[in-house]
Amino acid sequence: MRQKFFAGTQIRRLRESHGLTQAAFAERLAISASYLNQIENNQRPVTAPVLLALAQSFSLNLTEFTQEDTEHLLHDLREALADPVFASITPNGQDLKAIAANMPWFAHAFLNLHLSFRRTNERAQLLNEAVSSGRVGSEYEPAVLLPYEEVRDFFHYRANYFDGLDRAAEIRAEELVIAQSAPAVKLADYLLERHNVRVETERVEPASRFMRRFDKIGRVLWLREGLDPSSRSFLIAYQIGLLEQGEEIESIVSGAAFRSTSAAMITRVGLANYFAAALLMPYEPFLNAARATRYDAERLANMFGTSFEQVGHRLSTLQRPNARGVPFYFVRVDRAGNIIKRHSSTRFQFARFGGTCPLWNVHQAFENGDRTNVQIAEMPDGIRYICVARQANKAISSHLAPPRHYALGIGCEIAYAQDVVYADGLDLRNVPVTQIGVNCRLCERSNCPQRAAPPIDRTLVVDPEQRDLVPFRFT
Repeated sequence: MRQKFFAGTQIRRLRESHGLTQAAFAERLAISASYLNQIENNQRPVTAPVLLALAQSFSLNLTEFTQEDTEHLLHDLREALADPVFASITPNGQDLKAIAANMPWFAHAFLNLHLSFRRTNERAQLLNEAVSSGRVGSEYEPAVLLPYEEVRDFFHYRANYFDGLDRAAEIRAEELVIAQSAPAVKLADYLLERHNVRVETERVEPASRFMRRFDKIGRVLWLREGLDPSSRSFLIAYQIGLLEQGEEIESIVSGAAFRSTSAAMITRVGLANYFAAALLMPYEPFLNAARATRYDAERLANMFGTSFEQVGHRLSTLQRPNARGVPFYFVRVDRAGNIIKRHSSTRFQFARFGGTCPLWNVHQAFENGDRTNVQIAEMPDGIRYICVARQANKAISSHLAPPRHYALGIGCEIAYAQDVVYADGLDLRNVPVTQIGVNCRLCERSNCPQRAAPPIDRTLVVDPEQRDLVPFRFT
């Protein structure tokens, strides 16, 4: 029996990206608004005629449309079930696929419940430490961590693309004709002429964390002394986004129905950042340049007066209907292996909790200085990726300021090798392939010399008479 296909989240996202009401969207599909409402809430499956209408009216790639959310949800379900609390459960792959495809509302509810469980445990551990040490106060309240997880998932399930903001930034960039050699100057002039806001530099102590501050009464945007040009441009563009796109940002935030005001505030900042990147790297010119340079992030950074990090992030957002770029992932990692930023328009999946695979080349970036490292990596599902990694050193304004080092990673599926410069010089038929995974508890590779823990759904075997590189085996 053929499975019914539910895609309420994707259809709602498509409708919102075009700025259409349910009534207007339903009219385009030749269905009733009530029927559309049931589809968006996964109360009714998506039929073949509706899928065809979507493809014809919105030039939709049906293959991507029918797989995207299911794959993301399936990965997140597997990761949640890898938690030791579910050690007695052996998840069935087919059952998980059915849940992700047919009951996404349940999958999201389960993920939210698991997230709350983890945060409650963290809270209990921190409070226990606080009581034991005699230090109890609001600073030991870890619930502040939850909004970041909620916001991360919000961007994740929206494919990190917001059509209204992106197009508004593109229109503004075309009007400004930003000089790519010195975008900060043009943006500062515009901010003064259009909004009567001056951009001034503030001298601070080397150890200060200050970056920017907007004085609403004095109409002054204060920026930290010593910012590199790309950061200075970005912060000015961010302020323009707050001043001009407040209504659009509020519309997106209110539609997300966040569970906390903190999550809503974080999202407002994230959306203003999104606008800033789109203003500095407007969609169509940036996409054309990316194709012309074969997605050479270094060249694109020079062309648009931005940084490698800003370009990498922007590449992961090129998902406009009818004008999609090569799907990229983007990640920023610190020396401890913490993922600071992550976005993906690919099938590449990041760990929601815990560490990442130590064989992934993003961890090797710290050893390579300013050199770019290219790795062909294969995930357990057999999909191979061109993984690009390099170290990023944040500008130091003083000898007394602590240095900040990060590793940046971008990548795409190997199927796009001919479209990207990073595959040049590689014999893709004979190049060494590194087998990586999401993290140890989700990876079933039995021959990995770097394994730190067995996969959650396998039986652990320890032989006291034999020792391998890894002190355990599994069946």
